[in-house]
Amino acid sequence: MIKITKAEFIISCPGLKECPDFNLPEFPLIGRSNVGKSSFINTLSNRKNLARTSNTPGKTRLINLYKLNDAVVIADLPGYGYAKVSKTEQEKWQKNLEEYILKRKAIKFVIQLIDARHEVQKNDMQMREWLEYHKIPIITVATKADALGKNKLNESIKHISHAFDTEVIEFSAKTGLGKEKVLNALFT
Repeated sequence: MIKITKAEFIISCPGLKECPDFNLPEFPLIGRSNVGKSSFINTLSNRKNLARTSNTPGKTRLINLYKLNDAVVIADLPGYGYAKVSKTEQEKWQKNLEEYILKRKAIKFVIQLIDARHEVQKNDMQMREWLEYHKIPIITVATKADALGKNKLNESIKHISHAFDTEVIEFSAKTGLGKEKVLNALFT
């Protein structure tokens, strides 16, 4: 079992050119606003407040970089699908996200987070198609798994798996479900 003994927030950057190079494997998190990216980081790192969580979608507006065990970097990217910001701001986020994913050399794979409580959304599919078009490796994580009963969760996982034609890791920030699988993927 992989143990996280050191976890730190490094920097927030408005775009790729401001991101320092760490010479470490990097793993961007993508997902709809309020999918649980900050809770995901906090659970992986064993720290309650490493990444700031919010009930208000769209709070992450920069590329936030975190280092785990001085061995890997997690990049928390702005969520997609949140409409309470200007169209110009949304387009800027999208441009920064795309530039970061396409040009960042240290990326090993992208972690796409999907909320297990909801159907796969159109913008989840669009993001997935864009990543596949650019041949970006992806792992899929279904967050908030603890919010569903066993049967509903199994149904949700089957739906997500079918929609993306891939294996899905069930994840809960509350119970730690899936944490070990994700850490194994990051550190191997």
